[in-house]
Amino acid sequence: MKSTEQALTKRTDSPEAPYWPSGRLLGHIHQMGEDPLNTMTRAHREVGELVRIRLGHIPGYLVFNPADVKTVLLDNADLYAKTTRGYRKLRLMLGNGLVTSDGQFWLRQRRIAQPAFRRKSIAGFARSMTRATEDLIARWEPVARTGGVVDVADAMNALTLRIAGETLMSVDVTGDAQIIARALDTAMTRFSQLVSSPLPYPEYWPTPVNYRFWTRLGQMRELVDNIIDDRRRSGVEVHDLLGMFMAAEDPETGERMTDQQLRDEVLTMLTAGHETTANALSWTLYLLSKYPGVVQALEAEVDSVLAGRRAGIKDLAQLTYTAQVAKEAMRLYPPVWLVARQALCETTLGGYRIPKGAYVFMSQWAIHRHPKYWPNPEAFDPSRFAPDRPAPDRFAYLPFSRGKRQCIGDRFAEMETVLVLATLVQHYRFALDPGHPVELEPSVTLRPKNGIRMKISRRE
Repeated sequence: MKSTEQALTKRTDSPEAPYWPSGRLLGHIHQMGEDPLNTMTRAHREVGELVRIRLGHIPGYLVFNPADVKTVLLDNADLYAKTTRGYRKLRLMLGNGLVTSDGQFWLRQRRIAQPAFRRKSIAGFARSMTRATEDLIARWEPVARTGGVVDVADAMNALTLRIAGETLMSVDVTGDAQIIARALDTAMTRFSQLVSSPLPYPEYWPTPVNYRFWTRLGQMRELVDNIIDDRRRSGVEVHDLLGMFMAAEDPETGERMTDQQLRDEVLTMLTAGHETTANALSWTLYLLSKYPGVVQALEAEVDSVLAGRRAGIKDLAQLTYTAQVAKEAMRLYPPVWLVARQALCETTLGGYRIPKGAYVFMSQWAIHRHPKYWPNPEAFDPSRFAPDRPAPDRFAYLPFSRGKRQCIGDRFAEMETVLVLATLVQHYRFALDPGHPVELEPSVTLRPKNGIRMKISRRE
Protein backbone atom coordinates (compact mmCIF):
# COMPACT_ATOMS: atom_id res chain seq x y z
CA MET A 1 0.00 0.00 0.00
CA LYS A 2 2.83 2.36 0.86
CA SER A 3 4.45 1.96 -2.58
CA THR A 4 1.13 2.76 -4.25
CA GLU A 5 0.66 5.89 -2.13
CA GLN A 6 4.19 7.01 -2.96
CA ALA A 7 3.57 6.41 -6.66
CA LEU A 8 0.36 8.46 -6.58
CA THR A 9 2.29 11.52 -5.44
CA LYS A 10 5.41 10.95 -7.53
CA ARG A 11 6.23 13.32 -10.38
CA THR A 12 8.34 12.53 -13.40
CA ASP A 13 10.69 14.47 -15.63
CA SER A 14 10.14 12.15 -18.59
CA PRO A 15 9.55 13.72 -22.03
CA GLU A 16 6.17 14.03 -23.71
CA ALA A 17 5.13 11.26 -26.07
CA PRO A 18 4.98 12.13 -29.79
CA TYR A 19 1.70 13.82 -30.69
CA TRP A 20 -0.45 12.83 -33.66
CA PRO A 21 -2.13 16.00 -34.97
CA SER A 22 -5.89 15.81 -35.42
CA GLY A 23 -6.68 19.09 -37.15
CA ARG A 24 -9.97 19.35 -35.25
CA LEU A 25 -11.18 21.59 -32.45
CA LEU A 26 -12.05 18.70 -30.14
CA GLY A 27 -8.99 16.70 -31.03
CA HIS A 28 -9.46 13.04 -31.83
CA ILE A 29 -12.96 12.56 -30.36
CA HIS A 30 -14.65 12.29 -33.75
CA GLN A 31 -11.95 10.06 -35.24
CA MET A 32 -12.10 7.67 -32.32
CA GLY A 33 -15.89 7.67 -32.49
CA GLU A 34 -16.33 7.39 -36.25
CA ASP A 35 -13.58 4.91 -37.14
CA PRO A 36 -11.56 3.84 -34.09
CA LEU A 37 -10.03 0.73 -35.69
CA ASN A 38 -8.53 2.58 -38.63
CA THR A 39 -7.60 5.54 -36.43
CA MET A 40 -5.49 3.41 -34.09
CA THR A 41 -3.93 1.41 -36.91
CA ARG A 42 -2.89 4.63 -38.67
CA ALA A 43 -1.55 6.17 -35.47
CA HIS A 44 0.68 3.15 -34.88
CA ARG A 45 1.91 3.09 -38.45
CA GLU A 46 2.51 6.85 -38.74
CA VAL A 47 3.83 7.71 -35.26
CA GLY A 48 5.07 4.72 -33.27
CA GLU A 49 4.64 2.53 -30.20
CA LEU A 50 3.11 5.15 -27.91
CA VAL A 51 1.07 7.97 -29.40
CA ARG A 52 -0.33 11.04 -27.68
CA ILE A 53 -3.77 12.22 -28.78
CA ARG A 54 -6.36 14.66 -27.43
CA LEU A 55 -9.98 14.00 -26.49
CA GLY A 56 -11.36 17.48 -25.95
CA HIS A 57 -9.45 18.72 -22.91
CA ILE A 58 -8.35 15.22 -21.80
CA PRO A 59 -4.99 13.85 -22.97
CA GLY A 60 -5.05 10.32 -24.34
CA TYR A 61 -2.36 7.78 -25.15
CA LEU A 62 -2.51 4.89 -27.62
CA VAL A 63 -0.28 2.03 -26.46
CA PHE A 64 0.96 -0.60 -28.93
CA ASN A 65 4.06 -2.11 -27.30
CA PRO A 66 3.18 -5.34 -25.42
CA ALA A 67 5.72 -4.47 -22.70
CA ASP A 68 3.89 -1.20 -22.03
CA VAL A 69 0.53 -3.00 -22.08
CA LYS A 70 1.90 -5.34 -19.41
CA THR A 71 2.94 -2.32 -17.32
CA VAL A 72 -0.59 -0.89 -17.39
CA LEU A 73 -2.56 -4.11 -16.93
CA LEU A 74 -0.27 -6.01 -14.57
CA ASP A 75 2.92 -4.46 -13.20
CA ASN A 76 1.46 -1.05 -12.30
CA ALA A 77 -2.23 -1.94 -12.50
CA ASP A 78 -2.96 -0.07 -9.23
CA LEU A 79 -2.01 3.20 -10.94
CA TYR A 80 -4.58 2.82 -13.73
CA ALA A 81 -8.31 2.65 -12.98
CA LYS A 82 -11.56 1.85 -14.78
CA THR A 83 -12.73 5.45 -14.48
CA THR A 84 -12.80 6.27 -18.19
CA ARG A 85 -15.87 7.63 -19.92
CA GLY A 86 -16.42 4.31 -21.66
CA TYR A 87 -16.76 2.43 -18.38
CA ARG A 88 -19.09 5.11 -16.98
CA LYS A 89 -21.38 4.65 -19.98
CA LEU A 90 -21.09 0.86 -19.78
CA ARG A 91 -22.35 1.01 -16.19
CA LEU A 92 -25.62 2.43 -17.56
CA MET A 93 -26.18 -1.00 -19.11
CA LEU A 94 -24.45 -3.45 -16.77
CA GLY A 95 -24.44 -1.63 -13.46
CA ASN A 96 -21.52 -2.31 -11.14
CA GLY A 97 -20.81 -5.93 -12.01
CA LEU A 98 -17.53 -7.77 -12.52
CA VAL A 99 -16.79 -6.09 -15.84
CA THR A 100 -17.32 -2.50 -14.68
CA SER A 101 -16.54 -2.51 -10.93
CA ASP A 102 -13.16 -1.64 -9.46
CA GLY A 103 -11.14 -1.71 -6.25
CA GLN A 104 -12.07 -3.78 -3.20
CA PHE A 105 -15.67 -4.27 -4.34
CA TRP A 106 -14.50 -5.87 -7.57
CA LEU A 107 -12.00 -8.05 -5.69
CA ARG A 108 -14.75 -9.35 -3.38
CA GLN A 109 -17.06 -10.17 -6.28
CA ARG A 110 -14.24 -11.85 -8.20
CA ARG A 111 -13.42 -14.10 -5.24
CA ILE A 112 -17.07 -15.15 -5.01
CA ALA A 113 -17.27 -15.99 -8.71
CA GLN A 114 -13.87 -17.61 -9.16
CA PRO A 115 -14.86 -21.19 -8.14
CA ALA A 116 -17.52 -21.32 -10.86
CA PHE A 117 -14.89 -20.80 -13.54
CA ARG A 118 -12.22 -23.21 -12.36
CA ARG A 119 -11.26 -25.90 -14.84
CA LYS A 120 -13.04 -28.66 -12.90
CA SER A 121 -16.24 -26.60 -12.68
CA ILE A 122 -16.49 -25.64 -16.34
CA ALA A 123 -15.80 -29.21 -17.45
CA GLY A 124 -19.39 -30.04 -16.52
CA PHE A 125 -20.68 -27.39 -18.94
CA ALA A 126 -19.50 -29.23 -22.06
CA ARG A 127 -22.66 -31.35 -22.41
CA SER A 128 -24.90 -28.25 -22.37
CA MET A 129 -22.73 -26.61 -25.02
CA THR A 130 -22.83 -29.49 -27.49
CA ARG A 131 -26.49 -30.33 -26.83
CA ALA A 132 -27.56 -26.76 -27.54
CA THR A 133 -25.47 -26.76 -30.74
CA GLU A 134 -27.03 -30.00 -31.92
CA ASP A 135 -30.49 -28.49 -31.37
CA LEU A 136 -29.46 -25.58 -33.60
CA ILE A 137 -28.19 -28.01 -36.24
CA ALA A 138 -31.55 -29.79 -36.20
CA ARG A 139 -33.41 -26.49 -36.69
CA TRP A 140 -31.16 -25.65 -39.63
CA GLU A 141 -31.82 -28.96 -41.39
CA PRO A 142 -34.74 -27.74 -43.60
CA VAL A 143 -32.69 -24.69 -44.62
CA ALA A 144 -29.62 -26.78 -45.42
CA ARG A 145 -31.62 -29.17 -47.61
CA THR A 146 -32.65 -26.31 -49.90
CA GLY A 147 -29.32 -24.46 -49.81
CA GLY A 148 -30.88 -21.65 -47.83
CA VAL A 149 -29.28 -18.70 -46.08
CA VAL A 150 -29.08 -17.96 -42.35
CA ASP A 151 -27.68 -15.08 -40.34
CA VAL A 152 -24.98 -16.89 -38.38
CA ALA A 153 -24.39 -13.86 -36.15
CA ASP A 154 -28.00 -13.97 -34.94
CA ALA A 155 -27.82 -17.73 -34.57
CA MET A 156 -24.57 -17.65 -32.56
CA ASN A 157 -25.99 -14.98 -30.25
CA ALA A 158 -29.10 -17.07 -29.55
CA LEU A 159 -27.01 -20.21 -29.08
CA THR A 160 -24.47 -18.71 -26.66
CA LEU A 161 -27.25 -16.92 -24.76
CA ARG A 162 -28.96 -20.28 -24.18
CA ILE A 163 -25.64 -21.80 -23.04
CA ALA A 164 -24.94 -18.91 -20.66
CA GLY A 165 -28.41 -19.19 -19.13
CA GLU A 166 -28.20 -22.97 -18.66
CA THR A 167 -24.63 -23.21 -17.39
CA LEU A 168 -24.27 -20.08 -15.25
CA MET A 169 -27.82 -19.67 -13.93
CA SER A 170 -29.58 -22.98 -14.60
CA VAL A 171 -32.39 -21.24 -16.48
CA ASP A 172 -33.67 -21.48 -20.03
CA VAL A 173 -33.74 -17.95 -21.48
CA THR A 174 -34.54 -19.08 -25.02
CA GLY A 175 -38.06 -17.68 -24.81
CA ASP A 176 -36.68 -14.29 -23.77
CA ALA A 177 -33.91 -14.22 -26.37
CA GLN A 178 -35.67 -11.59 -28.49
CA ILE A 179 -36.05 -9.20 -25.55
CA ILE A 180 -32.38 -9.59 -24.65
CA ALA A 181 -31.20 -9.30 -28.27
CA ARG A 182 -33.20 -6.11 -28.89
CA ALA A 183 -32.00 -4.57 -25.64
CA LEU A 184 -28.37 -5.39 -26.38
CA ASP A 185 -28.56 -4.19 -30.00
CA THR A 186 -30.05 -0.88 -28.85
CA ALA A 187 -27.59 -0.52 -25.97
CA MET A 188 -24.51 -1.37 -28.02
CA THR A 189 -25.43 1.10 -30.74
CA ARG A 190 -26.21 3.83 -28.21
CA PHE A 191 -23.02 3.08 -26.25
CA SER A 192 -20.80 4.07 -29.17
CA GLN A 193 -22.74 7.31 -29.63
CA LEU A 194 -22.55 8.19 -25.94
CA VAL A 195 -18.83 7.52 -25.64
CA SER A 196 -17.94 9.74 -28.60
CA SER A 197 -20.40 12.56 -27.80
CA PRO A 198 -18.69 15.91 -27.06
CA LEU A 199 -21.36 16.57 -24.41
CA PRO A 200 -21.23 14.92 -20.97
CA TYR A 201 -24.68 13.39 -20.28
CA PRO A 202 -26.69 13.07 -23.53
CA GLU A 203 -28.27 9.80 -22.33
CA TYR A 204 -30.69 11.76 -20.14
CA TRP A 205 -32.11 14.01 -22.85
CA PRO A 206 -35.83 13.37 -23.62
CA THR A 207 -35.25 12.07 -27.16
CA PRO A 208 -36.80 9.09 -29.01
CA VAL A 209 -33.38 7.39 -29.12
CA ASN A 210 -32.98 7.66 -25.37
CA TYR A 211 -36.56 6.57 -24.75
CA ARG A 212 -35.93 3.38 -26.73
CA PHE A 213 -32.58 2.90 -24.97
CA TRP A 214 -34.01 3.11 -21.44
CA THR A 215 -37.20 1.19 -22.30
CA ARG A 216 -35.33 -1.81 -23.65
CA LEU A 217 -32.82 -1.76 -20.82
CA GLY A 218 -35.78 -1.71 -18.44
CA GLN A 219 -37.25 -4.78 -20.12
CA MET A 220 -33.99 -6.69 -19.73
CA ARG A 221 -33.66 -5.63 -16.09
CA GLU A 222 -37.20 -6.82 -15.40
CA LEU A 223 -36.33 -10.17 -16.96
CA VAL A 224 -33.26 -10.46 -14.72
CA ASP A 225 -35.26 -9.49 -11.63
CA ASN A 226 -37.68 -12.30 -12.45
CA ILE A 227 -34.81 -14.82 -12.68
CA ILE A 228 -33.61 -13.78 -9.23
CA ASP A 229 -37.14 -13.80 -7.76
CA ASP A 230 -37.88 -17.25 -9.17
CA ARG A 231 -34.68 -18.63 -7.67
CA ARG A 232 -35.50 -17.15 -4.25
CA ARG A 233 -39.09 -18.42 -4.29
CA SER A 234 -37.98 -21.91 -5.22
CA GLY A 235 -35.95 -22.21 -2.02
CA VAL A 236 -33.64 -24.64 -3.82
CA GLU A 237 -29.90 -24.25 -3.42
CA VAL A 238 -28.27 -24.55 -6.83
CA HIS A 239 -24.47 -24.56 -7.03
CA ASP A 240 -24.19 -22.41 -10.14
CA LEU A 241 -22.77 -18.90 -10.42
CA LEU A 242 -26.06 -17.24 -9.48
CA GLY A 243 -26.33 -19.50 -6.44
CA MET A 244 -22.81 -18.58 -5.36
CA PHE A 245 -23.58 -14.87 -5.54
CA MET A 246 -26.86 -15.31 -3.65
CA ALA A 247 -25.23 -17.35 -0.87
CA ALA A 248 -22.11 -15.21 -0.46
CA GLU A 249 -21.74 -13.31 2.79
CA ASP A 250 -19.45 -10.46 3.77
CA PRO A 251 -16.92 -12.05 6.17
CA GLU A 252 -16.96 -8.99 8.44
CA THR A 253 -20.63 -7.99 8.51
CA GLY A 254 -22.40 -11.18 7.42
CA GLU A 255 -24.38 -9.17 4.87
CA ARG A 256 -25.44 -10.70 1.59
CA MET A 257 -25.61 -9.05 -1.78
CA THR A 258 -28.43 -6.60 -2.34
CA ASP A 259 -30.98 -7.09 -5.12
CA GLN A 260 -29.20 -4.34 -7.08
CA GLN A 261 -25.83 -6.10 -6.80
CA LEU A 262 -27.35 -9.42 -7.84
CA ARG A 263 -29.04 -7.81 -10.83
CA ASP A 264 -25.77 -6.19 -11.91
CA GLU A 265 -23.93 -9.49 -11.79
CA VAL A 266 -26.66 -11.40 -13.65
CA LEU A 267 -26.77 -8.69 -16.35
CA THR A 268 -23.02 -8.97 -16.65
CA MET A 269 -23.20 -12.77 -16.88
CA LEU A 270 -25.88 -12.69 -19.58
CA THR A 271 -24.11 -10.04 -21.63
CA ALA A 272 -20.42 -10.84 -21.25
CA GLY A 273 -21.16 -14.56 -20.94
CA HIS A 274 -22.55 -14.84 -24.44
CA GLU A 275 -21.77 -11.71 -26.49
CA THR A 276 -18.01 -12.25 -26.75
CA THR A 277 -18.25 -15.94 -27.64
CA ALA A 278 -21.03 -15.31 -30.15
CA ASN A 279 -18.86 -12.76 -31.95
CA ALA A 280 -15.82 -15.06 -31.87
CA LEU A 281 -17.83 -17.87 -33.47
CA SER A 282 -19.44 -15.58 -36.05
CA TRP A 283 -16.11 -14.17 -37.21
CA THR A 284 -14.58 -17.64 -37.27
CA LEU A 285 -17.29 -18.92 -39.64
CA TYR A 286 -16.83 -15.79 -41.77
CA LEU A 287 -13.09 -16.41 -42.09
CA LEU A 288 -13.57 -20.11 -42.84
CA SER A 289 -15.79 -19.18 -45.81
CA LYS A 290 -12.79 -17.36 -47.31
CA TYR A 291 -10.11 -19.99 -46.66
CA PRO A 292 -11.09 -23.41 -48.10
CA GLY A 293 -7.68 -24.91 -47.25
CA VAL A 294 -8.26 -24.21 -43.56
CA VAL A 295 -11.74 -25.74 -43.80
CA GLN A 296 -10.30 -28.92 -45.32
CA ALA A 297 -7.75 -29.31 -42.51
CA LEU A 298 -10.37 -28.50 -39.87
CA GLU A 299 -12.85 -31.04 -41.21
CA ALA A 300 -10.14 -33.70 -41.36
CA GLU A 301 -9.30 -33.22 -37.68
CA VAL A 302 -12.95 -33.14 -36.56
CA ASP A 303 -13.76 -36.31 -38.52
CA SER A 304 -10.69 -38.12 -37.19
CA VAL A 305 -11.18 -37.15 -33.54
CA LEU A 306 -14.96 -37.41 -33.26
CA ALA A 307 -15.64 -40.15 -35.83
CA GLY A 308 -19.27 -39.05 -36.07
CA ARG A 309 -20.04 -38.92 -32.35
CA ARG A 310 -20.84 -35.96 -30.08
CA ALA A 311 -17.88 -33.81 -28.98
CA GLY A 312 -17.04 -33.90 -25.28
CA ILE A 313 -14.68 -32.40 -22.76
CA LYS A 314 -12.14 -35.21 -23.27
CA ASP A 315 -11.86 -34.36 -26.98
CA LEU A 316 -10.43 -30.90 -26.35
CA ALA A 317 -6.90 -32.29 -25.99
CA GLN A 318 -7.12 -33.78 -29.52
CA LEU A 319 -8.95 -30.90 -31.21
CA THR A 320 -5.71 -28.95 -31.46
CA TYR A 321 -6.19 -27.54 -34.97
CA THR A 322 -9.76 -26.54 -34.11
CA ALA A 323 -8.36 -24.55 -31.18
CA GLN A 324 -5.74 -23.00 -33.49
CA VAL A 325 -8.48 -21.87 -35.88
CA ALA A 326 -10.44 -20.29 -33.03
CA LYS A 327 -7.37 -18.53 -31.63
CA GLU A 328 -6.32 -17.16 -35.01
CA ALA A 329 -9.86 -15.91 -35.68
CA MET A 330 -9.80 -14.12 -32.32
CA ARG A 331 -6.46 -12.59 -33.25
CA LEU A 332 -7.91 -10.99 -36.36
CA TYR A 333 -11.33 -10.27 -34.82
CA PRO A 334 -10.77 -10.04 -31.05
CA PRO A 335 -14.03 -10.18 -29.06
CA VAL A 336 -12.64 -7.44 -26.79
CA TRP A 337 -11.06 -4.99 -29.23
CA LEU A 338 -10.13 -2.19 -26.81
CA VAL A 339 -9.08 -1.88 -23.16
CA ALA A 340 -9.00 1.55 -21.54
CA ARG A 341 -7.71 2.90 -18.25
CA GLN A 342 -7.27 6.29 -16.59
CA ALA A 343 -4.01 7.27 -14.89
CA LEU A 344 -4.54 7.93 -11.18
CA CYS A 345 -1.29 9.85 -10.93
CA GLU A 346 1.48 11.27 -13.05
CA THR A 347 3.64 8.35 -14.11
CA THR A 348 5.92 7.04 -16.86
CA LEU A 349 5.14 4.61 -19.64
CA GLY A 350 7.53 3.56 -22.38
CA GLY A 351 9.91 6.29 -21.27
CA TYR A 352 7.28 9.01 -21.70
CA ARG A 353 5.33 11.10 -19.20
CA ILE A 354 1.71 10.15 -18.58
CA PRO A 355 -0.13 12.94 -16.71
CA LYS A 356 -2.67 12.31 -13.99
CA GLY A 357 -6.17 11.86 -15.42
CA ALA A 358 -4.96 10.83 -18.88
CA TYR A 359 -6.77 8.06 -20.74
CA VAL A 360 -4.66 5.10 -21.82
CA PHE A 361 -5.99 2.97 -24.69
CA MET A 362 -4.72 -0.49 -25.63
CA SER A 363 -6.35 -1.92 -28.74
CA GLN A 364 -6.26 -5.65 -29.34
CA TRP A 365 -7.29 -4.93 -32.92
CA ALA A 366 -4.05 -3.02 -33.52
CA ILE A 367 -1.74 -5.02 -31.23
CA HIS A 368 -2.85 -8.28 -32.88
CA ARG A 369 -1.66 -6.77 -36.17
CA HIS A 370 1.71 -5.59 -34.87
CA PRO A 371 4.15 -6.66 -37.64
CA LYS A 372 6.97 -7.29 -35.15
CA TYR A 373 4.96 -10.01 -33.42
CA TRP A 374 2.72 -11.18 -36.28
CA PRO A 375 4.40 -11.61 -39.71
CA ASN A 376 1.94 -11.04 -42.57
CA PRO A 377 -0.55 -9.89 -39.90
CA GLU A 378 -3.66 -9.63 -42.10
CA ALA A 379 -3.48 -13.28 -43.21
CA PHE A 380 -5.64 -15.93 -41.53
CA ASP A 381 -3.02 -18.51 -40.58
CA PRO A 382 -3.94 -20.95 -37.78
CA SER A 383 -0.41 -22.44 -37.88
CA ARG A 384 0.73 -19.44 -35.81
CA PHE A 385 -0.70 -21.27 -32.80
CA ALA A 386 0.59 -24.77 -33.65
CA PRO A 387 1.94 -26.73 -30.66
CA ASP A 388 5.44 -26.83 -32.17
CA ARG A 389 5.57 -23.05 -32.60
CA PRO A 390 6.70 -20.67 -29.82
CA ALA A 391 3.76 -19.31 -27.85
CA PRO A 392 3.05 -15.63 -28.61
CA ASP A 393 3.86 -12.95 -26.09
CA ARG A 394 0.95 -12.94 -23.61
CA PHE A 395 0.54 -9.19 -24.02
CA ALA A 396 0.78 -9.33 -27.81
CA TYR A 397 -2.20 -11.71 -27.86
CA LEU A 398 -4.96 -10.77 -25.43
CA PRO A 399 -8.40 -11.44 -26.96
CA PHE A 400 -10.03 -11.32 -23.49
CA SER A 401 -7.53 -8.87 -21.94
CA ARG A 402 -4.74 -9.81 -19.52
CA GLY A 403 -3.32 -8.92 -16.15
CA LYS A 404 -5.13 -8.51 -12.86
CA ARG A 405 -8.42 -7.81 -14.63
CA GLN A 406 -8.22 -10.68 -17.14
CA CYS A 407 -11.66 -11.99 -18.07
CA ILE A 408 -12.81 -14.50 -15.46
CA GLY A 409 -14.60 -16.55 -18.12
CA ASP A 410 -11.81 -16.83 -20.70
CA ARG A 411 -11.44 -20.62 -20.26
CA PHE A 412 -15.21 -21.02 -20.43
CA ALA A 413 -15.28 -19.03 -23.69
CA GLU A 414 -12.34 -20.92 -25.22
CA MET A 415 -13.90 -24.30 -24.42
CA GLU A 416 -17.28 -23.21 -25.73
CA THR A 417 -15.81 -21.86 -28.96
CA VAL A 418 -13.92 -25.09 -29.74
CA LEU A 419 -16.82 -27.44 -28.89
CA VAL A 420 -19.40 -25.41 -30.80
CA LEU A 421 -17.12 -24.95 -33.81
CA ALA A 422 -16.25 -28.67 -33.96
CA THR A 423 -19.94 -29.60 -33.75
CA LEU A 424 -20.95 -27.18 -36.50
CA VAL A 425 -18.13 -28.26 -38.82
CA GLN A 426 -19.02 -31.90 -38.22
CA HIS A 427 -22.36 -31.33 -39.96
CA TYR A 428 -22.29 -28.22 -42.18
CA ARG A 429 -20.28 -26.10 -44.58
CA PHE A 430 -20.73 -22.32 -44.67
CA ALA A 431 -20.48 -20.02 -47.70
CA LEU A 432 -20.76 -16.25 -47.43
CA ASP A 433 -23.79 -14.74 -49.16
CA PRO A 434 -22.10 -12.62 -51.87
CA GLY A 435 -24.88 -10.05 -51.84
CA HIS A 436 -24.56 -9.29 -48.14
CA PRO A 437 -21.97 -6.71 -47.03
CA VAL A 438 -20.12 -7.60 -43.82
CA GLU A 439 -19.16 -4.57 -41.75
CA LEU A 440 -17.39 -4.13 -38.45
CA GLU A 441 -19.15 -2.50 -35.52
CA PRO A 442 -16.62 -1.72 -32.75
CA SER A 443 -18.90 -1.16 -29.78
CA VAL A 444 -18.41 -2.77 -26.35
CA THR A 445 -17.41 -5.86 -28.34
CA LEU A 446 -16.40 -6.26 -31.97
CA ARG A 447 -19.69 -7.11 -33.66
CA PRO A 448 -20.74 -7.62 -37.30
CA LYS A 449 -22.86 -4.52 -37.93
CA ASN A 450 -25.52 -6.06 -40.17
CA GLY A 451 -25.03 -9.67 -39.21
CA ILE A 452 -23.31 -12.30 -41.38
CA ARG A 453 -25.57 -14.03 -43.88
CA MET A 454 -24.28 -17.40 -45.02
CA LYS A 455 -25.50 -20.27 -47.16
CA ILE A 456 -25.37 -23.52 -45.23
CA SER A 457 -25.14 -26.97 -46.74
CA ARG A 458 -24.93 -30.47 -45.31
CA ARG A 459 -21.55 -32.14 -45.62
CA GLU A 460 -21.60 -35.13 -47.93
